[in-house]
Amino acid sequence: MTAADVLMLALGAVAVGAGVLVASTRHLVRAGLYLVVCLGAVAGLYLVLTAELVAWVQLLIYVGAVVVLLLFAVMLTRAPIGAADDLDRPGWPAALVGGGSGLGLAALLVDAYRWSTVDLPEPGTAERLGTELFRAWVLPFEVLSVLLLSALVGAIAISVRIPERRR
Repeated sequence: MTAADVLMLALGAVAVGAGVLVASTRHLVRAGLYLVVCLGAVAGLYLVLTAELVAWVQLLIYVGAVVVLLLFAVMLTRAPIGAADDLDRPGWPAALVGGGSGLGLAALLVDAYRWSTVDLPEPGTAERLGTELFRAWVLPFEVLSVLLLSALVGAIAISVRIPERRR
């Protein structure tokens, strides 16, 4: 077992552990911070796999933008961020559905590939990535930016209190 294997196992354990904490915590802000840890560990996994560009995109887009947007939306809407007793539900239905979905996806994956080898495509370059991004994916990229902007404007609009008129 090489050092890269040990690092992959450690980062995978951190990512899975943080993912479980995201789903199980009762505090919304803590869930956002655990999500930062989980996504950071995934970026570390990409670095171990020598996919530096994907690791930086993971850090910049997901950790730097999406989680910050989530935390700002929570703070701007003045949503309750602590533990709420009225939201408690039994956990066994969720565990049953999650476990069943995981087993079903694993069976589907094993059935689809039947432990066969898959030929790898030729390695990508930054030029090919830029060409694809700015030719085929410009419209979805721009639509996503408008969607995120409208979500932020909506959160600000919801959080503003309108003073009542006195007669």
